[in-house]
Amino acid sequence: MAIIKGKVFVYGDDINTDVIFPGKYTYTVTDPDEIAQHAMEDEDPTFVKEVVAGDIIIAGKNFGCGSSREQAAFCFKYLNMGAIIAESYARIYYRNCINAGLPALEIKNLVARVKRGDIVEIDTEAGTVLLPNGDTISFPPLPPEVDQIMKEGGLTNYIKAKLSQ
Repeated sequence: MAIIKGKVFVYGDDINTDVIFPGKYTYTVTDPDEIAQHAMEDEDPTFVKEVVAGDIIIAGKNFGCGSSREQAAFCFKYLNMGAIIAESYARIYYRNCINAGLPALEIKNLVARVKRGDIVEIDTEAGTVLLPNGDTISFPPLPPEVDQIMKEGGLTNYIKAKLSQ
């Protein structure tokens, strides 16, 4: 993946899949562009109006708790977000992010060090986040297999690439 640079949107603990992508749309909205337009609408109604490609969510503990709804990860992918950083993830949500090709990084105590609108720079290969004040936070780099899935744009593309070799 290498470098991801974007504006941050900051959220707290226990952001669940129902506020990431409301359940009322699960079986009625299937178009990727429309799925993207409902991202965070119950948690942050201004989110889709402000987010641009490459932006980053920074959140607290247990991000993506709730249902296993894949749209809750793919809505961010369809918005071309750069990454999600959280203190911890619900297990299935984390896996859905990998499947979508959306970097989901686990970094402790970052929420208190940034504010909405700050620009941060992530180097997934080096395992660093450069904060606006110049501080650098380290994290374990993505495992090579996960990094390759990100480079391919998600698990489906990764498998297709492997099968065509």
